Amino acid sequence: MPGPMDARLPAHIEATGLLRQVQAAGGFATVLHRGHREAGSLLVVLVENGAGARAYERMPQVDGARPWHLSKVQDDENKQEFSEYLARRAARDADLWIIELDIAHGERFIGLTALPG
Repeated sequence: MPGPMDARLPAHIEATGLLRQVQAAGGFATVLHRGHREAGSLLVVLVENGAGARAYERMPQVDGARPWHLSKVQDDENKQEFSEYLARRAARDADLWIIELDIAHGERFIGLTALPG
């Protein structure tokens, strides 16, 4: 019987689906780093009008679930730090896809409710 990991969508299909959903909703979406076509994982950067960047990644759980987890928030006083974080993540994991979604309340596209504020 296949396990939870076997049921994952290939990374390129999930990335393309997110890009198309955001574009169809009037937002801007782009691939910042292209990872392994089939086995890669996603890091999703959410911004609104190019500001307030938040990085989300899936964190595997003991029960096989892979919920989204906020891994980094851009510091308005040091925006370079966020870019460096993304570069380090891409350098450490060549299979990683990094996509940016620029749309209001971007969390809804990964199944989360928007952060307050």
